[in-house]
Amino acid sequence: MNQKAQLSLEQEFNLRSFESQVSQMSREQARDFLIKLYEQMLVRENMYKDVLKHQWGLE
Repeated sequence: MNQKAQLSLEQEFNLRSFESQVSQMSREQARDFLIKLYEQMLVRENMYKDVLKHQWGLE
């Protein structure tokens, strides 16, 4: 599956902007950023699970 084919034009722009920002980070800054980003991904996953449980009446 081609992931880029699934992105909107706005998402493509945001991706390019993100790439530019990351390329200017030091290794330590990038490592810290990735850890924070992963934490946010886990929080979002938990929110999705909670919403689905609520919507499906599984609480």
